[in-house]
Amino acid sequence: MGRRPDGPLQPPPVQRLRLRYAKRGRLRFTSHRDFQRALERALRRAQLPVAFSQGFSPHPRISYAGAAPTGVASEAEYVEIALTRRCDLEAVRTALDESLPAGLDVLEVVEADTPDLAARLQASVWLVRLPGVTAAAAATATSRFLAADAVEVERLTRQGRRRMDARAPVVRIDVLGDAEADGGSEEDGCAILRVVVRHVTPAVRPDDVLTGLRVVADLAPPSPPLVTRLAQGPLDEQAGTVADPLTADRQPTELPTGRLDRG
Repeated sequence: MGRRPDGPLQPPPVQRLRLRYAKRGRLRFTSHRDFQRALERALRRAQLPVAFSQGFSPHPRISYAGAAPTGVASEAEYVEIALTRRCDLEAVRTALDESLPAGLDVLEVVEADTPDLAARLQASVWLVRLPGVTAAAAATATSRFLAADAVEVERLTRQGRRRMDARAPVVRIDVLGDAEADGGSEEDGCAILRVVVRHVTPAVRPDDVLTGLRVVADLAPPSPPLVTRLAQGPLDEQAGTVADPLTADRQPTELPTGRLDRG
């Protein structure tokens, strides 16, 4: 039997870049697949020398890690791309940011000098706004949730309904206080929670934690919660804090030209 052709030889990658980007405003409703398509179009518009895999059907060498759920805003999403020529980091950030839709914002680009970014994304920090819920009610509910040994919740997945413990991965919940609810009165309130959740399998998401608060304390916001991921990275179990996963990759100096080297 004849050997399948390998396809044209692709130039090897010479630089790996890690990007931190945000999903803001209405772009929080983009799915992970939507972002993948938008990023690949932006890379073409910016004329970045993206490396491709070898073989008969080469694909761009892009790695995604820890994508936020659809409908959730984020200030800390990460992606890694491989390039066939070295490029200035700030020029890459600017070119990509200008090529992506407003609301998908490239915040930082660093050169990947360490292995396995995904392994460092151990936990996330979520900011959860609960319109129509007072800080006092939120504090009571979170106290009951944290005091429980386990809080079983159910979520519909592609494989059908799945039960999971929403309590175990939660490292801490802080009630930050009340803010005036959009379109509501001061009495309506809007409790703000800061939740640190360990990354586990299956993933426990902010909506699972909110379901858990309803299970243990009948806390049910009258309006949809507004959720934003503030950070994800290495977890300090004792302090309950999440560190910056790109610290080890940051360079003290960068190329001074401010130009994108397109060869």
